[in-house]
Amino acid sequence: MTKSDDIAQMIEKAVEEFGRLDILVNNAGVMLLSPLAEARGEDLRQMVEINLIALMELTRVALPHLKASKGHIVNISSVAGRVANPGASGYAATKFGVVAFSEAVRREVYADKVRVTVIEPGLVLTELGDHITNPGMKAGLETRKAAMEGLEAEDIAAAVLYAVTQPPRVNVNEILLRPTDQER
Repeated sequence: MTKSDDIAQMIEKAVEEFGRLDILVNNAGVMLLSPLAEARGEDLRQMVEINLIALMELTRVALPHLKASKGHIVNISSVAGRVANPGASGYAATKFGVVAFSEAVRREVYADKVRVTVIEPGLVLTELGDHITNPGMKAGLETRKAAMEGLEAEDIAAAVLYAVTQPPRVNVNEILLRPTDQER
């Protein structure tokens, strides 16, 4: 996801195989939580590269195809793209960036009838937390997961499906979804 040549080949292969590109879902991401004073520089760089730069590059490469099909871009952000919490400064910066990028692109392509949606999930039960290198933050996430019924991947997929199946006159700009028992 971080190599421009690989991204271009992936988009071209999809267009070649399916004849066109209608929907781009940017869902790759890492969440390497740590207080900034304890953060590893390589973790911060990796989050920026995967969560933001790769998403931007994929969108850029896919855009001509999406304009041709009057397609849809769906960017997966996070509640952390709205609320910055201690220990998540790097992650929140990338997710705030996804929200800002999505709105700027929406304003650039609306006249081409390309729709842009940003989905901001709260706690989702995936492997995302498995890669956290800070032991205290990893333990804190496990405590939070144990205290609530987290969202499942299917819940996010349902939000994507909702956004992309609206009539062409409707652009669902943002979907924020949290577990019912998630406070922040």
